[in-house]
Amino acid sequence: MALRFARSCIQSVLKIVNSLLGMVGIAMIMYALWMFRVWQKHMAGPSPPPFFGPSDAPIPWFIYTILGLGITLCFITCSGHIAAETANGCCLYIYIVFVFLLLVLEAAVTVDVFLNNDWEEDFPEDTTGNFDDLKSFVNDNFDLCKWIGLSVVAVQGLSVLLSMVLKALGPHRERYYESDDDYTPDGAPLLKNYVPQTSYVVGDPVYGSKSDSWNIRINSKAAR
Repeated sequence: MALRFARSCIQSVLKIVNSLLGMVGIAMIMYALWMFRVWQKHMAGPSPPPFFGPSDAPIPWFIYTILGLGITLCFITCSGHIAAETANGCCLYIYIVFVFLLLVLEAAVTVDVFLNNDWEEDFPEDTTGNFDDLKSFVNDNFDLCKWIGLSVVAVQGLSVLLSMVLKALGPHRERYYESDDDYTPDGAPLLKNYVPQTSYVVGDPVYGSKSDSWNIRINSKAAR
């Protein structure tokens, strides 16, 4: 009973933590769509450019990168909810791998920014100017951005830890049985007021004791 309660609590906490990742992904998608709208207005022409831009226009790689990261976070959130609900080992492993790869990517970008003085040369030129605007915002609000980044990393690490604990606890055993009749006798001592089923042999009904049945047979033979 205690194990089932602990498993349910960890599943609920994992769903909540995983929802925070989904909120970050949705925020990134909205930010990317807003940047794309601004880029559309900035482009000259009688009509706004299509989503992928005109053929002669530079590709706004920064907008597509933010949009792709947001969609990836939403996909990871969906897989995390499925893994938390089913508590299946394979689903939990896949979810852990996704979050771990995301952490590795974030760590690689962070190390490159802090250790490489020419880190801006590693990225292509952003003609939309949104990348420069984001850098200026981060420089002006470095403390706020630092705590937001640390919070996101902490949420990702906590989701991995909860997934590992849930994997160690295992799935609900009762989900593997379709009815109460499918339980094996090994689990019988755990049930209250358990009454073992008796086996029955199909045959002719017998009434009374053996001596009574013997007297009936003798009397029937004497009557003949």
